[in-house]
Amino acid sequence: MEPTTEPTVGAQPELRPGETATPPHRAGGGARPALWVSVAVLVFDQITKAAVRALLPVHASRTVVPGFLDFTHVQNTGAAFGLLNAAEFPFKAALLALVATLALVGIAAYAARLSIHQRVARLGLSLILGGAAGNLVDRLAVGYVVDFVDVYWRGYHFWAFNVADSAITIGVSLMLIDMLELGSHASKTV
Repeated sequence: MEPTTEPTVGAQPELRPGETATPPHRAGGGARPALWVSVAVLVFDQITKAAVRALLPVHASRTVVPGFLDFTHVQNTGAAFGLLNAAEFPFKAALLALVATLALVGIAAYAARLSIHQRVARLGLSLILGGAAGNLVDRLAVGYVVDFVDVYWRGYHFWAFNVADSAITIGVSLMLIDMLELGSHASKTV
């Protein structure tokens, strides 16, 4: 009888000198698509903000959809949804930039721990990461975030927002969807 040369199920392939085994959950460079999404959000966010700065004076508006949507140039010196916008205290811009940086590092660390199979969560975190980076660039470069999308209905106005904020909102929604699906697929062993 001749010896078989077929690998057994679950066996690792032979490695050449200098090669290292890639863990199954990291195979295929799964982080790359996530990084491209983040970079695309960051670039698109910065392009739209630069256009608003160049074409629309601060507090000026241009109607996009009458009675529903305007582009209004707003400088948000506060946090999300204008929180702390009216508050003035020493080193406010630096403190908000530091908090945003720490959040960005935490998001990146969490994203690195996700399995390649958690596509919805990876996409959600990629959007959040790109959006957070876009707003951080504004804070570091000019000390405020440019918001310009003004959605309203009759007398009600939603907070002005931007592309980065939209990416963050969609990303959080995808993360929630992923969490709900993971909970529904949990094993039912006793």
